[in-house]
Amino acid sequence: MRHPSSTSRWLGLIAIALGVSLIVVDTTIVNVIVPSLVEDLDATSAQAQWIQESYAIVFAALLLLTGRLADIFGARRIFIAGAVVFGATSVLAGLAPSSGLLILARFLQGAGAAMLLPTSLSLLKATFTGKAREQAFAVWGSTIGAAAALGPVLGGWLAEHVSWRWAFGINVPLSGLVVAGVLLCITPSPRTRGRIDVPGGLLSVISLGLLAFGLVEGRAYGWVTSVHPLELFGFTWDSGPSPVLVALMLSALAMAAFIRRQLSLSRSGDTSRVLMDVSLFSISSFRSGNIATLIIGIGEFGIVAVLPLWLQFTLGYSALQAGLALVPVALGSFVASGASFGMAAKVSPLNMVRLGLALEVVGLAGIGLTASPDSSWWSVSLVLFLYGIGVGFATAQVTNVVLNDIPEHSSGQASGVQSAVRQLGSALGIAALTTAFFTTLSTKLHDRLTDAGLSTAQSDKLTSAVADSAGAAISPLAAHPQTASVAEAARSAMTDGVVLGGYIAAGFVALGLLASFLIPSTPVKSTADAHPSRTEAEPAHP
Repeated sequence: MRHPSSTSRWLGLIAIALGVSLIVVDTTIVNVIVPSLVEDLDATSAQAQWIQESYAIVFAALLLLTGRLADIFGARRIFIAGAVVFGATSVLAGLAPSSGLLILARFLQGAGAAMLLPTSLSLLKATFTGKAREQAFAVWGSTIGAAAALGPVLGGWLAEHVSWRWAFGINVPLSGLVVAGVLLCITPSPRTRGRIDVPGGLLSVISLGLLAFGLVEGRAYGWVTSVHPLELFGFTWDSGPSPVLVALMLSALAMAAFIRRQLSLSRSGDTSRVLMDVSLFSISSFRSGNIATLIIGIGEFGIVAVLPLWLQFTLGYSALQAGLALVPVALGSFVASGASFGMAAKVSPLNMVRLGLALEVVGLAGIGLTASPDSSWWSVSLVLFLYGIGVGFATAQVTNVVLNDIPEHSSGQASGVQSAVRQLGSALGIAALTTAFFTTLSTKLHDRLTDAGLSTAQSDKLTSAVADSAGAAISPLAAHPQTASVAEAARSAMTDGVVLGGYIAAGFVALGLLASFLIPSTPVKSTADAHPSRTEAEPAHP
């Protein structure tokens, strides 16, 4: 069996990081190019929403299943397959002649992304050990933080200067580089003999998919009763209980059935079919680490969902300028990545997590303290840079800590669980912060307009116009002298929403910091090199 050289392993890390950056960028880039593709494809508002959300829903739904597939077939094999699927579906998305085909492409892209994220964790865990593993996870974590911030920049530039289609087309050659890099530089992964539990797989996909749908679409369709018609594939749901409420209830039932089935398979001794080994949660670092990851995820990236709206419609930035304003997050992540290389010999991964979370709390609270309707670019950049440094430390090393004590044969399952928990936290955070943001915007604006002497009917109408457009109506209102005061009130109300969002996010990250003290300080294994005990080409043993 071939053991990779040090140079080969680090080149392989670059390929893995590039693969992860592609799937993270595609989560955020579409938000910026939607106006262009709506105009080009003549898409309805419902179709535009599904173009944005279908990817995230399928991505979350398949994470547990793809993690188990990585154990059975080898993480490298599933990662490469995911890169191929992602590249192929990017071709379909870039060439899509209609919004319907673009939605289909985005669904399929989500499947490719779900194959890449958990397997990237398995590959890092199998390829690196000791201090090198800490450094590899630092690169992986800074990639996620940077890609989330750079997606809007890339999308804005492509939409303004080239075409929205290249937001997808650029994935194709990069996916090819990912495949080549992993094939050449990463050795075949260990495999575990087993079979896929089809009923369990279906239950996990249904549960996570419906949960993601509910969290992502709650504000759009209503949490309890329908406030907006759901239109998909010719089907319309426009009255009675909200589809979100129904989805969340069905998700809970499916998850309960899934957990019951996994427990039953484990007790019967049929571990070869277990999709999620519940005994992994008896490992303290895995159990407590996932609790911390969930809480951290709620606060960590929810603010990024509302900041671009505030930057564009309150501060008057263009889409590209709003994207550039988030670049300090990426720069901070890279600074943390570089610093962690030198700190690895003196600071444990768990303490790096705590340092990162503390910096995130300061950065997010800084957003709440400094945000105003006339904030300067440098004040925004400074707090986002500090926040980015925190993300670079915390995002990388919390994953390292969570997976550190996991047996090699369960690496895929554990990575799938950790990825699903991360996505769940992110979805919860986006749901919580966008709900708080728009609720504050509507309430504060309505109160200001009423206090200014407008009738309740007028206040309702203007508030709905601003909130329903996510702030886009502010500029037209400002253009007319008779409504300029309404625009000013809307800017102040939107700022109030960002201030509250910053404090809420800081609060959740602070809770995550407290939860990190439940994680035992287990030292990272210090073997010089990681040598898989068996590969895809070698026989697997139970």
